[in-house]
Amino acid sequence: MTVTFTRIVRTADGGSAFEDAEIPLTRQRVADGMPDMSVGGLPSAGGVSFLRGAPFDSAPHPAPREQWVVMLRGTIEVRVSDGTARRFGPGDLVLAADTSGAGHVTTGVGEPPFEGLFIPVR
Repeated sequence: MTVTFTRIVRTADGGSAFEDAEIPLTRQRVADGMPDMSVGGLPSAGGVSFLRGAPFDSAPHPAPREQWVVMLRGTIEVRVSDGTARRFGPGDLVLAADTSGAGHVTTGVGEPPFEGLFIPVR
């Protein structure tokens, strides 16, 4: 059993691209009195941030650090340097790993607010 996520990576030419990846899940008890649940690890460091934003359209930018983006509310569209775009909404996992180069463009889509958790990897 796995959960899928999208990784945004830097390409050899300094651009960015999407990669699909999976996190393995295992069934385990997380607390007494609770049924077994599917659990998978997200490598992380301290400093989780909650963000809430109004409508926006970013300039091209690399990720400020390698970080997980966990969408909680609203929808964003991310466009990588080859023009490919993907939309991410509540429950989607994105690993922004393009910390150098041309980066990506992020746009809020639909009704705000846009809310997410940013979880640094290192």
